[in-house]
Amino acid sequence: MTENVADAVEAELAEMSSRLTEPGERECLRCFLLRMLEQFGCDGTHRWTVRWRDLRSPGAKGLIRRLERQGACCCDCEVILNVYPYYPHTGPLLPCAGVLRAGSSVPCDLSALRRSA
Repeated sequence: MTENVADAVEAELAEMSSRLTEPGERECLRCFLLRMLEQFGCDGTHRWTVRWRDLRSPGAKGLIRRLERQGACCCDCEVILNVYPYYPHTGPLLPCAGVLRAGSSVPCDLSALRRSA
């Protein structure tokens, strides 16, 4: 009985973890990284970039190499600081405006959100 309860709890935690860290259908890489870094921090790797790529753009096998060439040599923080440094100075994170083409690593146009507000 104890094993069944432990297995059930483990399965539920794995499912919850997956849901909490899943990128939105049209969430851009920049907004996803900002959300993940705010909630879970950086572990010194590209783990969140890889998660976004695997779930939203699995064909983009060269994404990490391209980001590294743009200054994100080691981790997700560097993607934000060196590849996507421009973000409106706001308190809380803005909702992602969404990408035009699912799986595109081009950041969303947050200025469209400000115009519609």
